[in-house]
Amino acid sequence: MVFAASSQVIIISPILPNISAEINVPESRLSLLVSAYAIFLGLFALMTGPISDKIGRRRILILGCSTMSFALFLHAIANSFFSLLAVRIFAGSAGGMLSGAAVAYVGDYFPYDKRGWANGWVMSGVAAGQIVGIPIGKFLAGLFSFRWPFIVYGIAMAVALVLVIQFVPQPNVSRSKDPLTFRRSISNYAKLLKETKIVAAAAAYTLMFSGIGLYLVILPTWLETDILLSNNDIVFLFLVGGVMNVLTGPIAGRVSDKVGRKPLIISSCIGLGIIMITTTFVVNDRWTAYAFFGLAMVMIAMRISPFQALITALVSADRRGILMSLSIAIGQVGMALGSALAGFAYERFGDYGYFSNTLLGAASILIMAFVVWQFIPEPDGSEE
Repeated sequence: MVFAASSQVIIISPILPNISAEINVPESRLSLLVSAYAIFLGLFALMTGPISDKIGRRRILILGCSTMSFALFLHAIANSFFSLLAVRIFAGSAGGMLSGAAVAYVGDYFPYDKRGWANGWVMSGVAAGQIVGIPIGKFLAGLFSFRWPFIVYGIAMAVALVLVIQFVPQPNVSRSKDPLTFRRSISNYAKLLKETKIVAAAAAYTLMFSGIGLYLVILPTWLETDILLSNNDIVFLFLVGGVMNVLTGPIAGRVSDKVGRKPLIISSCIGLGIIMITTTFVVNDRWTAYAFFGLAMVMIAMRISPFQALITALVSADRRGILMSLSIAIGQVGMALGSALAGFAYERFGDYGYFSNTLLGAASILIMAFVVWQFIPEPDGSEE
């Protein structure tokens, strides 16, 4: 499930030139596809959070897999910018169902002292997307059409749906007893936002996603136009990043189970910030691009598993759905802003455009490190 869901998001950046050529739209404008997806993911995450607390995470995962699979198949008929934008919005809605529920499910099923390890393995689906899904998607987009990667991911998501139905149980945790009304949902979100640690968690998500959006969305385009990397070079770039991610994620999660979440989160943010700032000064050929992208994926993997484990323990199980949905929804606002700003900065500042992206991305990531260090406590799982 994570493999298919992440692949269909990540593939947008590498195939922007293919989409631009097929539907005759400037690549800078196509960054709106990422922004629109992120906005609707956030909206539907907010809607789904209270429902998952009430009816259980398993039902939401089944609904989300079904909707995502259908949305991906609809890419086959997208033949203009606006039709493609519409199906990306639909896919974002499905992503909103899955994003918060998937992380909350790990929090429900695994005890806190194993949650970093579990998150590391679950999120290795993202790395598998980079290793297998993105090269295949880039190949299919180049050989046939940009639509074909989404069709293949839709098939993978349909398989995931069958696997969830067959093998994923509903954890035996407490569920919300609140009625499923709009007013009560708004009230519950408002109560969460009165807690400093929750506001800090949401802010950290925003900063994390905006930094990633600023750095990664235009990276393949910059490498192709300024560093003159080929289509195959970009494919191998994501392969290298995926391998580094899948090797680092489970290890980082297990280490965080032993030493705590915050040390790994803060150190990885600092490392990623340094990598971002120095990218345009050091990367001048395919080999330095592979090295820097691989290191960036290591830093991202070191942060994601511990950060998700940290957030899931801030509240009890019957509020975990709305917490994860709130954090991810606000974080997606950051992704939307970061992605939109990435396209604008790259086009507006010409030769210095991508440097401005890396500078802003690094600032966002370093501020996130400060927020985690200063405002989010290191839980011991006792609040559960």
